[in-house]
Amino acid sequence: MSRLWDKGAPLDQHVLQYTAGEDYALDERLVRHDIRASLAHAQMLHAQGLLAAADLAAISAGLETLGAAHARGEWYVELADEDGQTALEKRLTAAVGPAGGRIHLGRSRNDQVLAALRLYLREASEALALGAEAVAAALDRLAQRQGTIVLPGYTHMQQAMPSSVALWCGGFAAELRDDAAGLRAVRRRAGRNPLGSAAGYGTPGLPLDREMTTRALGFESTQEPVTAVQLSRGKAEAQLLFEITLCMQDLGRLAADLLLFYTQEFAFVTLPDAFTTGSSIMPQKRNPDVFELLRGRSASALACLTEALALCAKLPSGYQRDLQLLKAPLFRGIDFCQQSLDILGPALDALQFQPDCIAMDPAVHAASEAYALVVKEGLPFREAYRRVAAQLKSSGK
Repeated sequence: MSRLWDKGAPLDQHVLQYTAGEDYALDERLVRHDIRASLAHAQMLHAQGLLAAADLAAISAGLETLGAAHARGEWYVELADEDGQTALEKRLTAAVGPAGGRIHLGRSRNDQVLAALRLYLREASEALALGAEAVAAALDRLAQRQGTIVLPGYTHMQQAMPSSVALWCGGFAAELRDDAAGLRAVRRRAGRNPLGSAAGYGTPGLPLDREMTTRALGFESTQEPVTAVQLSRGKAEAQLLFEITLCMQDLGRLAADLLLFYTQEFAFVTLPDAFTTGSSIMPQKRNPDVFELLRGRSASALACLTEALALCAKLPSGYQRDLQLLKAPLFRGIDFCQQSLDILGPALDALQFQPDCIAMDPAVHAASEAYALVVKEGLPFREAYRRVAAQLKSSGK
């Protein structure tokens, strides 16, 4: 089957399958963003006298119809299309005739897909930030319900100092809000408009107005010079995956705590059956699978980041087909994080601490006793420390 850019000989089917890979399926989530960017591009071409009003009207109506049909599941990107950009232009041309073939003036698939991807990244990073804040809010609710319950604070897996449910929740909530800020910081790189850079060297001889598409699409700036656009690919993607990795590490550490707290030896918390699973062989068991997978997903997020960084390492300037492979780890990392955030909030709302099961070693107050000696007797802290340590030793604690 021939594609829009074929020059006579059709592409071998095996080559198509290898070069398209899973890209055509991954592009499904970019279709509506591609349509938005294509509408802005067409409006700019018309404003610059490069597209007739009748053609703009046909293209606009066609794109809106295709977008609505795609949202309803009436068409999808196929392997024969190779990618979402070709799928859209092919269907547009079939729907509106020759006008559909005029929309590609002044752009390449390179800046076209990158524009759609950056619009998607801005949306995805905000959704993840809101998800992190929602989990922080769930921790706030848990602190309001049970914050006064005393907990031992641990260092080196040993009871060290007194803590509380409120302190435990507050620490994780603060870090998740920090994660949300980090996720939103991705907009700096994802907020640069690549449209008009075409294949990486601009569109000599065409009077494009790149600032117009920047304004229309809500980008913060137009990326200049055009040769920087392809060099920048992978940076916004890796930055988002880095922030996802940090967020998933926080979720993993929270899950690790709760997995300890849920053991029979600790029994600090209970979980409802809706957030645990049964054993296939042991009738008495309820397994905290949700939290085990949350803990494990931090490794999956790191793998996505590593793959994205490695793909771009040592590439020469200009577009290289390797960059196509960024979508898989990027989308996978986004999905891991979003799914984890979505499930953790309800899980925290269902969780209950069991104060009657929480045993505190009296020695956890040792540091406070040393501080009291400093305040009351004016002792140097190291002397107060030694005195309290000697008292604990003599009492056999």
